[in-house]
Amino acid sequence: MRHFRTGVAVETKADRSPVTEADRACERKIVEILRGAFPAYGFLGEEFGEESGRTTKRWIIDPIDGTKSFVRGIPFFATLIGLEEDGEVTVGVVHAPATSELLYATRGGGAYDEADKRLRVSDVDRLSAAMVSFGGLKIFRRGRWSAFERLVEATARQRGYGDYLGSAAVIRGWSEAMLELDVKPWDLAPLKILVEEAGGRLTDFSGQATIYGGSAVVTNGRIHDQVLEILDATAPPNLVNRSDARA
Repeated sequence: MRHFRTGVAVETKADRSPVTEADRACERKIVEILRGAFPAYGFLGEEFGEESGRTTKRWIIDPIDGTKSFVRGIPFFATLIGLEEDGEVTVGVVHAPATSELLYATRGGGAYDEADKRLRVSDVDRLSAAMVSFGGLKIFRRGRWSAFERLVEATARQRGYGDYLGSAAVIRGWSEAMLELDVKPWDLAPLKILVEEAGGRLTDFSGQATIYGGSAVVTNGRIHDQVLEILDATAPPNLVNRSDARA
């Protein structure tokens, strides 16, 4: 927050994404603190990459999810931290310092917010009543546009809440689905356990429950399979649940 809205210098990484000294300083501090408490654990961070530990456990870190918002002075950015044990995420934390939002979860322990309130996804089970959010639209032009159009037609409401924000809305029960393309493990690690402990699901576009698939479908679980059907490139253009069409 010391760098927020101060005109911090922005660099462009090899993958053409922005990075600032705030990103690097944040990741360094997180690693320093976690290494002190868990010296045997490894790390996978957006800014400094992978560091092996002496165990199969590692912390997965996105120091600032939403750097583009951060550099524009938009308060919707967050630090994402997940603990991966033997390939499964078992702990997740999302902290948005500019809005004081905090979401956290442990495997089997539930998902909670900054007021220690237990989080549950919504009960909406029809696409025709569902709200779906998404990151940038341009990336959907790369072979996914027709599927995206079908999803727009099938759902009640669409909003462009990108980065962690769209998934947080699902986890809190405010919306039913969030779609992301071109995502990395550090973008998804804590979100996976958070949505699962809140009663929902996270998979890639092929339906695999993984943070390594490069895409993400985050839902309340009740409409997950319906969303995956529409995202399937082989699905017919008019694929909408029959009961939804009548609603």
